[in-house]
Amino acid sequence: MLSASDTDTICAIATPPGRSGVGIVRVSGPGCLAIAARVLKFSPTPRHAHYCPFYNVDDSVLDQGIALFFPGPNSFTGEDVLELQGHGGFYVLDALLQTLLQSGARLARPGEFTERAFLNDKLDLAQAEAIADLIDSSSAEAARSAMRTLQGEFSRLIDSLADKIVNLRVYLEAAIDFTDEEIDFLSEGRIGEKLSEVNLQLDQIMVQARQGALIREGMAVVIVGKPNAGKSSLLNALAGKDSAIVTDIEGTTRDVLSEQIHIDGMPLHITDTAGLRDSNDPVEQEGIRRAMKALEQADRVLLMVDSSRENVDNSNLFDYLNNTILSPLLPAVDSARLTIIQNKADLTGLAAERINPDDARQATIIRLAAKQRQGIELLQQHLKDCMGFQAAGEGGFIARRRHLDALNKAQQCLQQAIWQLEHHGAAELVAEDLRHAHQHLGEITGAFTTDDLLGKIFSSFCIGK
Repeated sequence: MLSASDTDTICAIATPPGRSGVGIVRVSGPGCLAIAARVLKFSPTPRHAHYCPFYNVDDSVLDQGIALFFPGPNSFTGEDVLELQGHGGFYVLDALLQTLLQSGARLARPGEFTERAFLNDKLDLAQAEAIADLIDSSSAEAARSAMRTLQGEFSRLIDSLADKIVNLRVYLEAAIDFTDEEIDFLSEGRIGEKLSEVNLQLDQIMVQARQGALIREGMAVVIVGKPNAGKSSLLNALAGKDSAIVTDIEGTTRDVLSEQIHIDGMPLHITDTAGLRDSNDPVEQEGIRRAMKALEQADRVLLMVDSSRENVDNSNLFDYLNNTILSPLLPAVDSARLTIIQNKADLTGLAAERINPDDARQATIIRLAAKQRQGIELLQQHLKDCMGFQAAGEGGFIARRRHLDALNKAQQCLQQAIWQLEHHGAAELVAEDLRHAHQHLGEITGAFTTDDLLGKIFSSFCIGK
């Protein structure tokens, strides 16, 4: 692993901009004590809170607060770290930062403190990413899952799986090296059994990882339909507040309107769109164009139908789309992402109901009354089912798309190894597939990685972390 012990001394404001009671400036690197001598006028005692003045380069007092010094390697970054906790005014923090820069430090890049912690083996890559995820958490469940990842739960699962693959590789190397012996390692069947066990364990991790990705990223839901179908009423019902204006006048919604809500800890990004119809109004045309763009990026499309006026089911769904809304909608929406919402069930005298299709190529139909909030719980459960979401238990952890990609690639290599063993019994080919699977798992924790990947990951962090 690389070392960052001989790097520059970096500094940054660690608290968000704006007025606050306390603002924190963080310093990390070999020059911390020299900088402390200039800013504090004394050498701080390790892990001791000093209440003292903070001095400018001209020896005038800038502020007074608490100074903390953590000598490396027993610090967050693994280097000497100085933390100055002063008042949270913009001018005060900026002046203190300028003093640190004039005293020998340089401004930290986004995520550079966490990057140094990773390079100095204070945490692995999955844990480092969990810090940013914890900061960005938008729900209690997301925060708990990010904390479990930060504490190493995800990494321990990956390391355990990687260890089993290493043991398999060792066993295979023995099979390759002792081909002239009378012992046939492959014919014993132990390698096949172990491969199946590893593949099953990987399946279990992938289920948890998908759940963790859902908790982190959520699902993009777009509501579309003709004017006055009840799209804005549905948005308000799901959001639990009057976010959108609801009137009897067609074309009230001219732009896309988004809300973020949570269902049992799963974030939903819900977008209400302009009613889809032919229009000569340039403002309404722009709203429809934006609605079509939102459709392309949606995980789930809710097609709102006024059931008091339109009778739409799976048998005439695409005729309805083609003849009564807009034909360009057809290529943008497939049945796998589509749910039909038959709104205004209260006016038809029908009860709220969820109708699941017999054919997977068809769309689920949910009958409800959005304005009266009848049947909303059916839709909420349907949305959770669509994403395979379950309320996370104690073992949940946060995950990213990058992690899912690496797990998928590792599984492909494992399945290829199983195929090679079953069809060819070639230890060399199986060993090579396992080597690639091991590398893909290592990309998650950073055991195998590239500078480009590290740069991309840590550049997404905020400055000061």
